[in-house]
Amino acid sequence: MITLGVEEEYLLVDAVTGRPAPQGDKVRSAAGLKPFVAAQELHPELSQAQVEAVTPVCGTLDEVGGHLLRLRHAVTAAAEALGCPVLASGTPPSHTRSVPVTDSPRYRAMQRQAPQLVAEQLVNGMHIHAAVPDRLTGVQVLDRIRPWLPVLTAMSANSPLWEGEDTGFATWRTLIYDRWPVSGVPPYFADDTDYDRRVQRLLDAGVIADTGQLYWQARLSEHYPTLEIRCFDVQLGTDEAVLFAGMVRALVQRAIWDGAEDLPRPQPDPELLEGAMWQAARHGLSGDLIDPEGVRRRAGDVVCRLMRHVGPALEDAGDAREVRALVHRLLQLGTGADRQRQALAHGGIAEVTDMITGMSSSS
Repeated sequence: MITLGVEEEYLLVDAVTGRPAPQGDKVRSAAGLKPFVAAQELHPELSQAQVEAVTPVCGTLDEVGGHLLRLRHAVTAAAEALGCPVLASGTPPSHTRSVPVTDSPRYRAMQRQAPQLVAEQLVNGMHIHAAVPDRLTGVQVLDRIRPWLPVLTAMSANSPLWEGEDTGFATWRTLIYDRWPVSGVPPYFADDTDYDRRVQRLLDAGVIADTGQLYWQARLSEHYPTLEIRCFDVQLGTDEAVLFAGMVRALVQRAIWDGAEDLPRPQPDPELLEGAMWQAARHGLSGDLIDPEGVRRRAGDVVCRLMRHVGPALEDAGDAREVRALVHRLLQLGTGADRQRQALAHGGIAEVTDMITGMSSSS
């Protein structure tokens, strides 16, 4: 069974103004005092208005959901006591302001490298780690799941607002990340040697300072024996996070099976794949998507194609009933971006903030 780990980034906002609140260190310290939260489960992020929560290694989706709910409750309780509610949104819905970066050599160096990008890096993602047996298999799996990254991005869109306005994009976070030198859909790699050689060339050329600046939407982890899928906005509730954990596990398992059968790895035209990602970021599930064959289809049809692709792997893991039910709910209720826009139309930014705050510690 492929094990999983999930990282979620949360935004802290002032309870009165709704603006980002640089209270990350205090929230982590307070939450870490809880007897049911380990120190290594809460990490600082680039901005002092952010907190990252990291689950232990999980064998089941129930474990993923249980750990995420536990961590969200701990962070939420600590933050509310300090007057800064937690938002699980890919971008701040209200006006941003200059927020100091976390005091570390790495983050200070990033600020010197690209001050305006860092100032606007108030974005929150969800990263899902799936165990792979070795780096070669990890690269081969990476190649096989690349064409599916746009539909995962569309399904997880939860960042339509920026500076209090609707950007017109379902996931504005995706566009913000694409401004970094090494970002977007990862390239095709021949094998793990090719992967390591090309990453080393980026380091040698000074394009990136460390492998943490590989902002591809999927990459090999340098710290764990995992493949890390990074295309997701942080989700409003833990159920949506569980959905994508199940989808990632199934995609990885299907890719491993296809490799064992020596099926050819897909090599879509890179410009078409990037276009598919832009389309996904623009519309989420509210418009057409570009499927892995490069054909424009209704978003719901592309989701159904993904479900057929991973169906046997979902069954094998025992995740099929839960994931299918969650996908059905997603298609009925819409993405986080859809729900943020509904709240905006009904009651403005204040209602958006209230809705996200209410969802952030929910299942």
